[in-house]
Amino acid sequence: MENPTSPLLSLALVLLFSFVLSTSADIHENFVQCLTSHSLNTIPISQFIHTPNNSSHTSVLESSIQNIRLLSPATPKPPVIITPSHESHIQVAIICARNHGLQIRIRSGGHDHEGLSYVSHVPFFVLDLINLRSIKLYYRIAEKSKTLAFPAGFCPTVSVGGHFSGGGYGFLLRKFGVAADNVIDASLIDVNGRILDRESMGEDLFWAIRGGSGGNFGVIIAWKIKLVPVPSIVTVFKVRTLEQNATMLVHRWQYIAHKIDKDLVITTFINMVNSSEEGNKTFQATFRSLFLGRVDELLPLMQKNFPELGLVRADCLEMSWIESTLYLYGFPNGSSLDVLLDRIIVPRISFKIKLDYLQEPISKIGLKGIWKRFHEEEGAPAMIMMIPYGGKMSEIPESETPFPHRAGNKYHIAYGVTLEGVEFPVGIQIGPEGFTVTWPPMFQNLQG
Repeated sequence: MENPTSPLLSLALVLLFSFVLSTSADIHENFVQCLTSHSLNTIPISQFIHTPNNSSHTSVLESSIQNIRLLSPATPKPPVIITPSHESHIQVAIICARNHGLQIRIRSGGHDHEGLSYVSHVPFFVLDLINLRSIKLYYRIAEKSKTLAFPAGFCPTVSVGGHFSGGGYGFLLRKFGVAADNVIDASLIDVNGRILDRESMGEDLFWAIRGGSGGNFGVIIAWKIKLVPVPSIVTVFKVRTLEQNATMLVHRWQYIAHKIDKDLVITTFINMVNSSEEGNKTFQATFRSLFLGRVDELLPLMQKNFPELGLVRADCLEMSWIESTLYLYGFPNGSSLDVLLDRIIVPRISFKIKLDYLQEPISKIGLKGIWKRFHEEEGAPAMIMMIPYGGKMSEIPESETPFPHRAGNKYHIAYGVTLEGVEFPVGIQIGPEGFTVTWPPMFQNLQG
């Protein structure tokens, strides 16, 4: 039986939706007017405001989106993007946002796996700090010294804003901790538009922004960091093994990587590759390592602790620390340091990643179960990366900063899938919250 009220209900829904859209548009229009009327005449903000009415809006939005899954039409787009060139622009944006009830999303490098720096489901705008980048950290360190470094991330395009305030791990974490452990001061603009340093913000707030996500507490516009000493020559290697040896090597790795000399970091990366048999695939485990010393010191250390890997001199390369950051990321040996100045250095892909911290090794049976899943349809685009902790990470109390993953964690594991060029496999579901990877949680049942 036809419902006689359905046309009225449909009309009401249309009117309600139109009202919501109109109200949202009015809020953002009033917000933009607030910005222009309150900015300093000597440093006007108008040219740094990007709305859908500007041709620059799309290009600015997409410039720092590292996960192209979030370019989907279903992903909420910011009606306003501000790219401040001066601290006064941030101050007026904060005050106007508060007055008009808008959430601020602060974007530094755009590397958050879920786009949290530029996506929101409530009225919001994006504060993109691209114009406030004054240095490329690794590049500038290398310009000044061959024996200083900073314990930050693997990827050269990651920006310090989200990286430092989220903890920030990299190949030096076992020797010097995470990036947040080596921050000694910061400049932050708070909810009232005040510019605060460590002394004026107080130790509680300074504690919170080093691992508790700085965007939760204000807009961080500068960091003061402590550089760390490294040898003028370090040693790197990449050793790959295919499926037949992977179980034994990865299992053994779990027992030694977090306990070995803190000058040595050995990571493990597992993914599918083409098999020597035409049309078939297998998986390979790649062991990537940075050693803060010469190859003559590394070889006996490996022979004593991890002889199963069979490391030989021919597998190793000696180079400077800055050169190692490029090589371990995937650039060919001898690449120019100028690639560090490029914000987009690799093709961006569509992906979903989950992170966990393991306190017990995965058993051989468990590893074999994981390998089996790689051969299933849902495992074909998958990858696993394991990063050992221990060393300095076990010496720093978990209450030292909001980054709590310290003693007791043997390694950090990332598992994910690339989504380009594949039908969504069984292990990936799409729902109100976006993509959900259903196969990685099996790891939690394979430890022991």
